[in-house]
Amino acid sequence: MTAARRQGAAVSIASLIRGFPDLVAELAPSPRGGLREHRGSGPVGGTTAPVRLHVSDALRDITDGVMELEEAVRERLGLRPVPPAAVPVRLRRIAGLLDRIAGDPVLAAHVEDETRRMAARCARALGDPEQMVRLPGRCPACDSVSLRAFPERAEVRCVNPACRAVPEAGPDPEPGAGPASGTDAEGNAR
Repeated sequence: MTAARRQGAAVSIASLIRGFPDLVAELAPSPRGGLREHRGSGPVGGTTAPVRLHVSDALRDITDGVMELEEAVRERLGLRPVPPAAVPVRLRRIAGLLDRIAGDPVLAAHVEDETRRMAARCARALGDPEQMVRLPGRCPACDSVSLRAFPERAEVRCVNPACRAVPEAGPDPEPGAGPASGTDAEGNAR
């Protein structure tokens, strides 16, 4: 798993951890607002709005996807099963395994793709625009601190209006290299 892939999976997981409670809240009925009908009668004022099916579908898809992803990761890494847990807890457990996941390129690609897909689905269901994540380091083209990651597109880009460079991914850095070890997400020295 390249540093960029690992960071992409970490960003998507963090996005899901932040967005999932909002998705649940979108589905929960509001104590005030729309109209509800009782069986055999007409609308009654002061009740809840109808369920938004696209939110319900996204919630189910993400819940099932996270559960299946955690099970697949643990099985592939030869780890024992863990008790069922809420989606944010499962996501934190997956995030805690990212270093081990990095040792299996097929699993690493699967984890990055699935977490990015689920984060994008969550954001779309909430009506959010694509998230942009600030990256450490400087743009190799303009030396500005304006590198941003776009997780849905799996792209890193300089957002400096005078530059707009798309840095190329360099070679996979040494194990343990990354933002905390003096390199940026692309493995370049800061």
